[in-house]
Amino acid sequence: MSYRDLDRPPLDATTLRAALTGPGHFWTDVVVTAETGSTNADVAAAGRAGAPEGTVHTTDRQTAGRGRLDRVWEAPAGSGAIVSVLLRPEAVPAARWVWLPLLVGLAVDATVQECGVASGLKWPNDVLVDGRKLAGILLERVETPQGAAAVIGVGLNVSMRGDELPVETATSLLLEGATETDRTIVIRALLRNLEALYRAWSASGGDPRGGIRESYVRRCVTIGSEVTVTLPDAEPLRGLATGIDDLGRLLIGDRAISAGDVTHVRPAE
Repeated sequence: MSYRDLDRPPLDATTLRAALTGPGHFWTDVVVTAETGSTNADVAAAGRAGAPEGTVHTTDRQTAGRGRLDRVWEAPAGSGAIVSVLLRPEAVPAARWVWLPLLVGLAVDATVQECGVASGLKWPNDVLVDGRKLAGILLERVETPQGAAAVIGVGLNVSMRGDELPVETATSLLLEGATETDRTIVIRALLRNLEALYRAWSASGGDPRGGIRESYVRRCVTIGSEVTVTLPDAEPLRGLATGIDDLGRLLIGDRAISAGDVTHVRPAE
């Protein structure tokens, strides 16, 4: 990326590695690129090649980013915090891995709060500010020589301007008056928040009753709202979202809805 925009300095790889890797740190490697197709694809390839837990890839520009359900995710160069991490939660039963994107959502939300912006979580994988999307999260499971691993990607709009928003319902830290829009600082804070949450979750064997569920419900703006849930090949489900169960599913009346079964969750009209 050519450095022409003073508001969008390139990522500082040296600072990130010094702050996040080394003895006593969870993150084992931080790979910073000027441009790549997909950081999630890069981390998945690294995992299949035997990369250790704690591998991080981030980039100034992503050209083939994907969101949930293969939705396209694009942003101008230098305008977003684009981060993917490799996790190997060997002490956590596979059924509890569904909590990983919710846990990452908590880390993103905490980071946004530290940047001076009041955000909230939309189940299952978005961070919102007053109903506008600030960040999205994507979880992928990959098979590696060391066993199954999780690749989790975050796309957080940092310095995107109003005329650059992909849709009217999006926003950015800049547009919300954040106190911090330096992506190197934002990514450092995000990875530190994620490390703390992940260590606690892993130590509990992934048990959501260890505090993760309570924290998520407290920050989730979906809970307590009337919503319309679009399901593949089924009539939309409408009702009051009342909570999250032990498997990370959204509770609507007597129904428990899995993230994998949902196309859209929107406020009820």
